[in-house]
Amino acid sequence: MKPYFKILAGVLGLACIACQPTGAPSEPINSQTYFPIPIGGIELQLQLALKPAEQQKGLMHRESLDKDHGMMFLFDRPDKRGFWMRNTRIPLDIGYFDSNGQLLEVHKLFPFDETSVNSRSHEVLIAVETNQGWYAANDIQVGDRIDMKSLVIALDSLKQRNSSIKP
Repeated sequence: MKPYFKILAGVLGLACIACQPTGAPSEPINSQTYFPIPIGGIELQLQLALKPAEQQKGLMHRESLDKDHGMMFLFDRPDKRGFWMRNTRIPLDIGYFDSNGQLLEVHKLFPFDETSVNSRSHEVLIAVETNQGWYAANDIQVGDRIDMKSLVIALDSLKQRNSSIKP
């Protein structure tokens, strides 16, 4: 666990920096901004939802989600998490991950269902939404991990992008 603690500390530090205002308004992350982040060795193209407004919107109002694409939600502390599907047209799976990037559980999410799908664990730091069936189709199992180095690279890219914006 100790090597992952250093990676996690870096991830959280970069996430905090990436979310901080830089004096100029940051560019919104649009539906075309994806980062390659493998889970269990299978590469996904993921949007990063770091700010509360991005996390609230999630994948709402989208007509589709390309194959091997999804959205990663990175929180500031481990806790029990719940997601619902208000205004979300796409059937999804959600994977809940701990601070080491280890998959704890996967749940199905159904279009427009406003029932909260809660994690059983109180150790969830990361959630990843994908097209429904992605985890099973790619044989991603509980215990598989997010490639944390790829996540750090993605967060660093966001940090650089935000710091290069001029007023």
